[in-house]
Amino acid sequence: MSTLEEQIDINAPARQAWECLHSVKSYPEFVEGVREARQEGKRRAHLDLEPKGKTREIDAEISDRGRDQLMMWRTTKGPELEGTFTLLPIDDQHTRLQARVTYDPAKVNESFGGPKGFAQSDAIAGMVRHDLERFKALVECTA
Repeated sequence: MSTLEEQIDINAPARQAWECLHSVKSYPEFVEGVREARQEGKRRAHLDLEPKGKTREIDAEISDRGRDQLMMWRTTKGPELEGTFTLLPIDDQHTRLQARVTYDPAKVNESFGGPKGFAQSDAIAGMVRHDLERFKALVECTA
């Protein structure tokens, strides 16, 4: 298993970032390759993806900890992935979002294709960084 950690500072209150993070239907606006996303029950989400022209479906289980500060998730259908999003208030109007994703490189490559080895790690890190930047823009736009 490989682990990737990234973070980004957002010019918005933590509560606003938390609400956006929990709006599953907004995932296509900031998660690369997600065509459609919907909440299924209280703690489950379904995502339709289209990475590199291939259609894939992922189901995820979501759990929260730490009073609006920590969201944990793991896939229950699709490639084995899990992660956490931690929101750390910097002050009343600024928040740091820390993302941690754990994945099996072979399973990710099998499901989505793309490069292998270090090139795959770089590609995944770039994708997560891009998603965080898009999330920041979405949250700040609603501020």
